[in-house]
Amino acid sequence: MAPPPSAQPAKITGMDNLRDPRLAKGMATTIEERQLLGIHGLLPARVKSQAEQISHCMRNIRRLSDPLDKYIYMMDLLERNERLFYKLLSENTEELMPVVYTPTVGEACQKYGYIYRKPQGLFITIKDKGHVIDVLRNWPRNDVKAICVTDGERILGLGDLGAQGMGIPVGKLALYTALADIPPYQTLPIVLDVGTNRDELREDEDYIGLRQKRATGPEYDEFIDEFMQAVVTLYGQDTLIQFEDFGKNNAFRLLEKYRDKYCTFNDDIQGTASVALAGILAALKASGRHLTDHTFLFQGAGQAAVGIALLIAMAMEKREGIPREEALKHIWLRDSKGLVVKNRPDGGISEPKEPFAHEHEPVTDLMEIIRDIKPTCIIGAAAIPNVFTPEVIKEMATLNERPIIFALSNPTSQAECTAEAAYTHSEGRAIFASGSPFPVFEGFGKTFEPGQGNNAYIFPGASLGVICAGIRHIHESVFLFAAEGLANLVTEEDLALGRMYPPLSKIKEISIKIATKVAEEAYKDGMASTYPEPEDKEAFIRSKLYNYEYDDQSPLPASYPWV
Repeated sequence: MAPPPSAQPAKITGMDNLRDPRLAKGMATTIEERQLLGIHGLLPARVKSQAEQISHCMRNIRRLSDPLDKYIYMMDLLERNERLFYKLLSENTEELMPVVYTPTVGEACQKYGYIYRKPQGLFITIKDKGHVIDVLRNWPRNDVKAICVTDGERILGLGDLGAQGMGIPVGKLALYTALADIPPYQTLPIVLDVGTNRDELREDEDYIGLRQKRATGPEYDEFIDEFMQAVVTLYGQDTLIQFEDFGKNNAFRLLEKYRDKYCTFNDDIQGTASVALAGILAALKASGRHLTDHTFLFQGAGQAAVGIALLIAMAMEKREGIPREEALKHIWLRDSKGLVVKNRPDGGISEPKEPFAHEHEPVTDLMEIIRDIKPTCIIGAAAIPNVFTPEVIKEMATLNERPIIFALSNPTSQAECTAEAAYTHSEGRAIFASGSPFPVFEGFGKTFEPGQGNNAYIFPGASLGVICAGIRHIHESVFLFAAEGLANLVTEEDLALGRMYPPLSKIKEISIKIATKVAEEAYKDGMASTYPEPEDKEAFIRSKLYNYEYDDQSPLPASYPWV
């Protein structure tokens, strides 16, 4: 286990142990600790165990009916008792992950100004340009290993939320700890506030960010450059920087600009791609076919869709030995102007889409495209709700014995179809996965437990491996390894229930297995900088994990007898 923050008599008082969420145990503080720390009488007489506190918290959460109220409760707990928060989330992942992350975090971001309580990260504004490193120095910890940063331009499927996008990096990094035991004091959520283009936000009396339109062009680029340089100056070259929810015009551009200079990745592009590919590889087990037997059609051609498409092409090339040009022919994109084809007269083709622009007549209607190219797998990643209509699903079921239908857009309100619709209109034959959770469906003589293709299966474990191995540049192959590792953990029992992903209850062990695979490949390829090289990579990684248990830690200074 990673060592806890040390308690030094001259620096930490009894009141610190009540007020500092990293140290607080609440009513689990023993009578001896209360007396020696000088806080006896400031807590009620009863001493609770951590398990009793967990039970109390779960009863409180289950009494609440509004998901946003549950989110507020969880964030309040994080501000009061860090270890209890992470133990609660880690041991109740299936119930609480939808509360602290998708889908509830979307509503939390929309109402962030209204529910804002206390700083949980850094807000660095465009007005701080020239002084970014000074703002970073205001963060109370100097041992930061991982940063999640957003500029709030494309929050989930909800668009530009400006500074109120802080809920995303806070939620992501909470999952770093809950799902991969990365110590929370080594993480830092950041919003780069460059304004917002939504008039209603700038005029909202509760809006917390800059009331100006978004900075663009050289001013924006210089600001991002300064931020990246300040991070490595302050925390080191191997500091992991995860880009999150940047707009489409910046996401690919910034990834290409920085990927070979910094330890960085974009979860919307690469994390989404990895978890989607893992679901597809699991679907191959269910359908008994190879990747090259499939034709993929994407509803959407933004950063998520292109990222998935590129990783599928890499998987075909690496796993099945076909040339990249041949792999690309298996993949089609549909954007707001219709099918992405060469020499399209309406709308043009942006650079990220170019590899998937094939020779074909321009077509706009989704149903017509499906009938024409006859896909075996349709993947929604454009946040257009219910675009996979009953007619679309029925057509897919007519063309394929086991149609693969992935509705990956978040939050739930933006999903391309529901699990119930996919199963109902395919007569129970669809292989379905989604980006947000859907309930169990019973029909056609079976019980279906639809799998949630949540990036949380990938980014905590991949990040843990990157941090522990000291990887300084994250190659695309890391996400292929992570996808293969995740798909290998899907059991026959999972497939029988229609799950393309393992149960979320196993996600912590999944994260450690993914981290181990990432570290092993990093040492093989010479990408690791942590030396001497650990002989047992998994044991080494486990030694770095966060410990949220009270029993192993005391707020009292260490003592020892003289002999």
